[in-house]
Amino acid sequence: MSVEERLEIERNVWLATTRPDGRPHLTPVWFVYVRQRFWIGTGADNVKTANVTANPVVSVALQDGDAPVVAEGVVEVHPDERPDDVVLAFDRKYGWNIERAEDDDVGTVVLWEIRPRKWLFAQPDG
Repeated sequence: MSVEERLEIERNVWLATTRPDGRPHLTPVWFVYVRQRFWIGTGADNVKTANVTANPVVSVALQDGDAPVVAEGVVEVHPDERPDDVVLAFDRKYGWNIERAEDDDVGTVVLWEIRPRKWLFAQPDG
């Protein structure tokens, strides 16, 4: 299976952020990969968002350690912007309408855009 296919179908990516005191924070999150970027919908008031507000550099990795796909990038938080192609991708993959400002699970929803700056293992073509 190609990297592009895996980015399309895999349910979770491991996200590593750094807490303000320097400790790592690692968590699995839902994501979509659109326009050569990782997009993550999450809560405005959660630990991950506080971490990237202080330090926007992150790492992401697909769950399969036998065929690693790992990238480093910088997060841009979009409090209100929801590109149509990203909305559609979240709906198709998870049935989640990320256009809603509030979500029962995460509270106030923000959208993260992660532009990979460096691929540490496999990377998509193109």
